[in-house]
Amino acid sequence: MDRCDLLLLWQQLFDCPAPAMLSQPFLRRFIAFELQSRRHGGLSRKVTAKLDKGADQKPRPTPPALKPGGRLLREWNGVTHVVDVIEDGFAWNGHAYRSLSAIAREITGAHWSGPRFFGLIGKAAR
Repeated sequence: MDRCDLLLLWQQLFDCPAPAMLSQPFLRRFIAFELQSRRHGGLSRKVTAKLDKGADQKPRPTPPALKPGGRLLREWNGVTHVVDVIEDGFAWNGHAYRSLSAIAREITGAHWSGPRFFGLIGKAAR
């Protein structure tokens, strides 16, 4: 089907015009899914319940933006660790790292969320 036919079919299926920015391949996929869904009874109750439950959840908090020149401090086992924020990541103990989680792993020897380890995301925020 060409774009005009797809837009006409969308109008018939949903009783409203298609969003203007949808590409032709996306229109095809969306319409195909809708037709299959209508023919086979739609989504299962289990899937619908999960989708409804997810809609009620609050979005995950994002850590504050860290700018180059910033400094993070964390005491771990009696040692104070200083991490500097640099242009392309973080610097700790003379080495550059792309993520805070890699530094937290080096310090603790265990998998940690870097933002959580350095106090950027607290328990109350979760």
